[in-house]
Formats: sequence, structure tokens, C-alpha cells
Amino acid sequence: MPICCCLLLDCRVRRLIVNADDFGLTRGVNRAIVEAHDHGVVTSATLMANGRAFEDAIQRAKSAARLSLGCHVVLVDGLPVLDAGKTPTLSNQKARDGRFDESLNRFALRAVSGRIHADEIEAEAAAQIRKLQAAGIAVSHLDTHKHTHIFPQVLRPLLRAARACGVTAVRNPFGRLHLSILVKRPSLWKQYTKVMALSRLGTSFRRSVADAGLLTPDGTVGIVATGALDGRLFGSIVDSLPEGTWELVCHPGYNDAELANIRTRLRGSREVELQLLTSPESRELLARSGVQLISYRDLA
Repeated sequence: MPICCCLLLDCRVRRLIVNADDFGLTRGVNRAIVEAHDHGVVTSATLMANGRAFEDAIQRAKSAARLSLGCHVVLVDGLPVLDAGKTPTLSNQKARDGRFDESLNRFALRAVSGRIHADEIEAEAAAQIRKLQAAGIAVSHLDTHKHTHIFPQVLRPLLRAARACGVTAVRNPFGRLHLSILVKRPSLWKQYTKVMALSRLGTSFRRSVADAGLLTPDGTVGIVATGALDGRLFGSIVDSLPEGTWELVCHPGYNDAELANIRTRLRGSREVELQLLTSPESRELLARSGVQLISYRDLA
């Protein structure tokens, strides 16, 4: 039986973790995440150890003691925390600075074919976690940039790193896919089919997490809506939320000059999400629907 939060919490109740990714990406993203926590519904966030605004995120985290902080492990489209010579199969061979591959598809093909060494993934993930811990962060959970731990070849060494660093929870990137989202936003069909195709890996994911003795929610909601989340889609997600404990992945931020110099497809959508996450209507909808907001810290 998979070890999940349902062993600790009553599954008959609907609970939601609202986790903001990319803490540490830019100062505008950092500011938005703390605002969405202080004045909105964000309960958790994951911090990028190799983010450009890492130090700013650490300082802002000190004023948000209730915010549950995890590590947003970056293995694609970023720089390693370890010396580049220690991660040769993770690095883009064409990059002189040891930078990771920018393409998720190329990374996935190399990972599943065994061309990326598991010990390098474990060592780099542990280094990123320990960088946060050395800065005074009590790391409550893990997830990965672009959900790379959806692949078993990445998940297994990531779980070993988590255990070695004393981290007890990991994002479950799988969840129920509701056609109601597509009815309101047909343009998400392509993203929907990609997530559907990968959903078959969900069983092995839960088994691996259970074997590692870690906690994980029942799944995620809203990944299909990444970059398109607004009030209408948020309402659909809340209305269709199953019993149990789920995670809503979000990306609030300010679309400023600093973000313009970052490689990301999420720009204007970050401000739309910030408005959604801090609106009184969103909190009222959750309360009216009987959905309890919790954080990753509550799982442990």
C-alpha cells in the first residue's frame, strides 16, 4: 500500500496544498510568492538552489515563517550546484559552463535510455537540498523543475537524495484529468494529451515513493492549465477536486525587466495567477466548497 498523506489525514475531506514553484527565479517572482502567501491562498513554495535570485528568496523567507518551503530540484535548463566536472552526463556537452540541457524532450530521451548516470542525479539533487538547508531552510518537500521526476530513472535517485538529506515528502506529479478544463479551454488539448500519455507511470511512481518511505499527496491538479490558469479554470479545478489531499501547482510572479532576461514561457500568466491567488473570491470559493487549505509541512 503506498505511503501517502491519507494514512495520516482523513481522506473523506478534500484538502489542497497550493504550491508556488520557481521561488528564487527572480526578485519579482519572489515578491509575488510571498504576497500570494501573506495575502492569498499559497501555503507552500519550492526554492531553486541555482536561481538567480536565491539570496533574495532566502531573505524574504525569513518574513514568511508559515510558508512551507521545499526544494525545486533543477536538472534541466539551468546550472548545476556541483562543479560541472562532477555532472558530465547531466551537462549539455556543447556548453562550456556545465549548463544542463535546455530541452526537456532531449533530457527525457537521455534519461530513459540510461545515458544520464543515476549517481550524478542523486549527488546534484542532494547538493541543491543541502544548499537550502545550509541557508537555514527547513526543507519540507521536493519537486522538480519541469516535473522531470515523472520518469523513474530520475525519481529513484531523487528519492535517495531526499532520504539522505532528511526530506520526508515529494510532489506526486500525477492526478485526475478532468475534461471540464478542456471544455472551458480547448487550446489546452495538446498539453492534455501529453499528460495523459505519461499518466501510465503513476503506478510505479507511487510504488517507488512507498518503498522509499516518503510521503506524497494523492496527486496534482491543474498541471494541464500551467500558463493558462485563471478564475474560470480555478473554479473548475475546485469543483472537481476529489476527496483526499491534492496539490495545485502555480507560478505567480511579476512580469518585469528581470523576468524578460530569463528563459521561461511563463511571463504575463504569472501576474494573472498572482491576482487569482490573492483575490478574496478564490479563498471564498475554497471555503464555500469545503476545501481545506494545508501545507506540505502538515503532511509530516
